[in-house]
Amino acid sequence: MSIEQQEEAFDQRLAEMGIRIKDANNLKVSENVFDEVTLLALYKLVHKKWLTAIGGSISTGKEANVFLGDREDQAVAIKIYRIQSANFTTMSSYITGDRRFSHVKKSKKELIFAWTRKEFSNLARAKEAGLPVPEPLVWDRNILIMSFLGDGECSYPQLRSAEIDKPAEVYENIMAMIDTLYNKAELVHGDLSEFNILYSDQPYLIDMGQSVTRDHPRALQFLMRDIRNMNRFFKKKGCEVKTEYEIFNAVTGLNVSQP
Repeated sequence: MSIEQQEEAFDQRLAEMGIRIKDANNLKVSENVFDEVTLLALYKLVHKKWLTAIGGSISTGKEANVFLGDREDQAVAIKIYRIQSANFTTMSSYITGDRRFSHVKKSKKELIFAWTRKEFSNLARAKEAGLPVPEPLVWDRNILIMSFLGDGECSYPQLRSAEIDKPAEVYENIMAMIDTLYNKAELVHGDLSEFNILYSDQPYLIDMGQSVTRDHPRALQFLMRDIRNMNRFFKKKGCEVKTEYEIFNAVTGLNVSQP
């Protein structure tokens, strides 16, 4: 079957499921995203009225694709974790040691389902702590539906490519977010960088599937890495940054001296 025939068949299946297609040119079945498991999850979400339309691609990450969608009149982001091509080893390093998911089976499919649920839970905790993150709406299998962060149909830019008028203020804002995430949500982002922060009127934290609780055996290691990534980025912006150990100790209440 040719790519064109695959896409036509895929469009027909979505139509039969009651999903309106907003931008067929940007839905690529060749990306190994819409397999049978994903289509079943989509069907359930449509049946429960969590989703009425699916549109073009917002982003393609290492483990997942994000599409723009609609839930009636509300714009939503549809994050679909790729079951066939996701990095099993990387995911395992964040799941192992997380007491919330100690029961998860080691099969690749079950791990990805747990990862999706984990991101939903992490976003919910961050939102409850008052942090600017996408609002998690629902998850099913390898699909997470969230509020859409953007203007019209354009998502906010990543911090790395955003125009920042006052970088020093944004730096302090993000440091405060790291503190709130750790002390109020009791989480460490685990992969914080200019790629996982969107920027508009303020910074927005995204991509929290790998985020871990404070009691995770590698939580402090991940926290230090997050701080280093932010210091590196803002140094390049000409900001005067605090030392990583000064920030680390202020956030954790520890007294770790720099070697």
